Amino acid sequence: MTSAQLTPPGKPFWAFDPEATTTSRIADFGRWVTQHRDVQVAHDHTDYAALHRWSVADLEGFWSAVWEYFDVDTATPYEQVLEEEKMPGARWFSGATLNYTHHALRHLRDDRPAVIALDETGAAYEVSGEQLRAQVASVAATLRELGVGQGDRVVGYLPNTPHAMVAFLAAASLGAVWSVCGQDYAPQAAAERFAQLEPTVLVAADGYLFNSATHDRRSAVLELAGSLPTLKATVLVDHMGLPWPPGNYPAVTLTWEDASTRTEQLTCAPVPFDHPLWILFSSGTTGLPKGIVHGHGGILLEHLKTLGLQSDLGPGDRFLWYTTTHWMMWNLTVSALLTGATVCTYDGSPALLTQPDVLWELAARHRVTLFGTSPQYLLGMAKFGVDPAVHDLSSVRAVGCTGSPLPASAYPWVRSHVGDRVQLASSTGGTDVASGFAGSAPTAPVWAGELSAPYLGVALAAYDAEGHPVVDQVGELVVTRPMPSMPLYFWNDPDGSRYRDAYFTAYPGVWRHGDWITLTSHGSVIVHGRSDSTLNRNGVRLGSADIHDVVERLQEITEALVIGAEEPGGGYWMPLFVVPAAGVELDDTLRDRIRHAIRTDASPRHVPDEILAVPGIPHTRTGKKLEVPVKRLLQGTPADQVVNPATVDNPELLTHFIRLGAERRGTSGSA
Repeated sequence: MTSAQLTPPGKPFWAFDPEATTTSRIADFGRWVTQHRDVQVAHDHTDYAALHRWSVADLEGFWSAVWEYFDVDTATPYEQVLEEEKMPGARWFSGATLNYTHHALRHLRDDRPAVIALDETGAAYEVSGEQLRAQVASVAATLRELGVGQGDRVVGYLPNTPHAMVAFLAAASLGAVWSVCGQDYAPQAAAERFAQLEPTVLVAADGYLFNSATHDRRSAVLELAGSLPTLKATVLVDHMGLPWPPGNYPAVTLTWEDASTRTEQLTCAPVPFDHPLWILFSSGTTGLPKGIVHGHGGILLEHLKTLGLQSDLGPGDRFLWYTTTHWMMWNLTVSALLTGATVCTYDGSPALLTQPDVLWELAARHRVTLFGTSPQYLLGMAKFGVDPAVHDLSSVRAVGCTGSPLPASAYPWVRSHVGDRVQLASSTGGTDVASGFAGSAPTAPVWAGELSAPYLGVALAAYDAEGHPVVDQVGELVVTRPMPSMPLYFWNDPDGSRYRDAYFTAYPGVWRHGDWITLTSHGSVIVHGRSDSTLNRNGVRLGSADIHDVVERLQEITEALVIGAEEPGGGYWMPLFVVPAAGVELDDTLRDRIRHAIRTDASPRHVPDEILAVPGIPHTRTGKKLEVPVKRLLQGTPADQVVNPATVDNPELLTHFIRLGAERRGTSGSA
């Protein structure tokens, strides 16, 4: 079912209340802009489209307005907002010196929780603003004594707990550069990322909690530390209460308690606007993961806009987004501190076998105002009959969702089972900008299956094959003007060639992200999936997400994956792989049901050539289906050229597709 079938054209699925939005930050920002800028961008404070048009037409005016509205604090002022408009290489706010940590901590109340640590057992503890500042000051002093200075790298092998936030903020306060990954990564996979950075200090936990089990990672920490020859010290976090064994750690080994309980005064080092803040890594499904470097100032401004304006976060709000530390949503979650909101961390499974609604129960108990998750989570809740409404969710005003396209079918479920007043805020973005390109706003309506609008300051367009912008047609997602949070550079890319090749070869001077989107005539954005995995049957481009949406709504199917593979001689094979639900057999009757559903709710063109049962669908560790790698495996590309097994949630599943591809080609193959 498409969004058009759920809601007639021109009629939103969810419409904001103009009276209720007058107190939103984005409405206040619109009034502020009208008052303080010589432009009339907000005649009606709820006119999001007008505000967006101005924000991309006048980049310098918009970003300087964000700067002033949020009262960015600098040691030295900026000389120019944007020195030269070019991509890559735009230089923002030249001359300004500031520090991200200073801004993250300055609005926190001493007597109110800055962080609430949650886990799947239901246990919780609060860290007040005063306590968070004290811990950051203590860890920063410890790092400084260990020889960490500006530009040095500090890395974390940690679950999503306050320890990771404190370590990051401490490193950033010194001007050091932070990188982190979750402990479900094997030591070798973590080392593939961290060894590139030549880190000075490793902060690592003894383990983490998942699905009612303690995962002991002490030996993994020891192996990882041994793979990082530049380490001067390791800080050992006692998270699960497991005693640390003796081992071949770096010369200096400290406990987290020793590092974080000193009485110190926090001093944040002013650094240039484009000084590196953190390094996020690409999924690394093929080759060595790419280190994407973001700066203090760009992230500060982008996250103030995304969280403060688009998400309306501020003091008194509580923000819970299910994430791991190696997904960019962890970085965005930490930045909720910039707005004065309380961050809720969570260690554990999002859906326990014994309590699948554990996150909703915690959201109710701790009065969460913005609840964030993934499409697969919402679809799974609906399919397995979980009803969040049994909990008091009256505090939740919005449900955020990202990671893959959110199908239109999820929207009525959220309305029925979370609340009809709740805004379902689907968004799209990426590790590349550590933020979003399009999503929601308190003053923008919601159409089922669609993202409300491009974000402020994002010059979003859909390009056709000739590089022309199109509306109401599928095209490449491009950004035609620079954003402050675009990468400074890639790590170990001295001439910038890898960076340029990643985004700027298709359309020189224009950012090509690699997604298919439609910009609609009513201002919304529809995401169809990755453009490098788009189906192209008889010259007609089809989005894989449109098929996944239809099939995964069937009770008999747990998950689906469709690919389109070009074959020798000009043939084209479009199989659909499905994971049947427990106790269900994929027989001809079920195949006919699947074909009928696709033909009816998508189109006859979307009906696959074959429907095949598989034991599971492989994903990246951030939950994205491996569409392109599976396609290449089926085409016969050697596995070691297609995907790094360490980046896959269940590498054993790859063997099935290797074998299937070999059988189809009439040859033998092996993993």
